[in-house]
Amino acid sequence: MTIRGAALSAPSYFVLASLLDGPLHGYVIIKRVEALSDEAVRLAAGSLYAVLDRLAEAGLVEVVSEEIVNGRARRYFALTPEGADTVQAEAARLAAAAKIVTNQALRRRVLDTTVVRPV
Repeated sequence: MTIRGAALSAPSYFVLASLLDGPLHGYVIIKRVEALSDEAVRLAAGSLYAVLDRLAEAGLVEVVSEEIVNGRARRYFALTPEGADTVQAEAARLAAAAKIVTNQALRRRVLDTTVVRPV
């Protein structure tokens, strides 16, 4: 799937995936991204909000509420319907790509259809 013509980055994918079960605020998104990616993706607060801003601009996430906690604003983000569709489509694309690599029979079948044979 794409955001304005580019493939989803790992941080964008995992931020979207972190929101599949409902709205979250920044700190919880950071922790959920780490858990979902087996700590392969670690976001600092600044990086997270840059990703969230890009996803919001693309219409994939939105701010659904805001509260003040200890004098600081805490914004809760949620997937938009387009964001939910995007993360599901990206997961399907990644699964299909992984299947080609991990399934030797499928890989051979793909290779057999692309090999140019002498006439």
